[in-house]
Amino acid sequence: MATHYPQHSYYLFNPKPGTLFQPETANVHEILPTQSLHKLLSSAWRSKWVTRDLQKLKIDLYHGPSQEIPRGIPLTGIASVVTIHDLFPELYPQDFKPIDVKIYRSKLRYACGNANKIMAISEETKNHIIHKYGTDPGKIDVAYQSCDPIFNVVEGEEKREAVRTKYGLPQRFFLHVGTIIERKNLLNICKGLKLIQKDIDIPLVVVGKGGSYKEKVKEYLAGNKLEKKVIFLSDLLAAQGKKPFIATEDFPALYQLSTAMIYPSFYEGFGMPIIEAMSGGVPVITSTTSCMPEIAGDAAFLADPEQPGEMAEGFRKFYGDAAYRESAISKGFENAKRFSPEKYVQSVMNIYNSAL
Repeated sequence: MATHYPQHSYYLFNPKPGTLFQPETANVHEILPTQSLHKLLSSAWRSKWVTRDLQKLKIDLYHGPSQEIPRGIPLTGIASVVTIHDLFPELYPQDFKPIDVKIYRSKLRYACGNANKIMAISEETKNHIIHKYGTDPGKIDVAYQSCDPIFNVVEGEEKREAVRTKYGLPQRFFLHVGTIIERKNLLNICKGLKLIQKDIDIPLVVVGKGGSYKEKVKEYLAGNKLEKKVIFLSDLLAAQGKKPFIATEDFPALYQLSTAMIYPSFYEGFGMPIIEAMSGGVPVITSTTSCMPEIAGDAAFLADPEQPGEMAEGFRKFYGDAAYRESAISKGFENAKRFSPEKYVQSVMNIYNSAL
């Protein structure tokens, strides 16, 4: 934002000094809590007390990028925009602690009711806001996110092979990236693998953490003698005495080593792995439901998340049909252009201007 629109000044209100982001231009400033109580109760500072600092600095517009705005901000006369990524606490409360559900719901409802403009990250999320909260559609604009630019680079063979060796990856594999919870649908992916086990002898690599649902998946794999068909990468690394996570800079090569990335969630607010995969030339199998068709366009193989047989067909197409796979890769590169950083920045600034 600071680079594309240098005529404005940008203030990052941060409870603690940033480590992932450092101001690089003269018009970007990091603001930290100064009072001892604000430092001690930084979440309260962010959620309410920050309004005093906004007024002192004569801020024109406040943007809450993570589903909340400070309580009382309408009383300050400062315009506000809130980004709503999803309504998971409303739609899947079982995935959260009860107290967290209450907190998230309260913040979501307050933000959607009091922000001047709502930035939804997909039409799917916009529709959920309208139907769940009765919000005026004219108050909500969609701004598609962009993925980290590192995914736009097609890695060379040397880098890919280094990553393969580092993580002990097989020569060919399908890939699934995401938290291992029911909504992400790993169990049905595994059922799809069972349907192709006699025809296609390559495993599924799973990247993500999980709890009880992960154990449910493992029980299914054990009961169907599929343990060797699914590699839980974190478990594999931990068993080797290594840190059980993937370094950020290795993710593009990890994607690009795969035959296809499968992401058949029942519901997502956006589905970032779809764009991360397509940006680097990786074909995608995803859902016919939620925002997935919206984000994937015509570039992915779409499968009903309830139907393992449809996922199995996607596996077969990307494994055995070279022409189909190459076509999907080409369409994926083109589709990913819809989510460029430049387009995202333009969308955000349009929303800012409309809120003032």
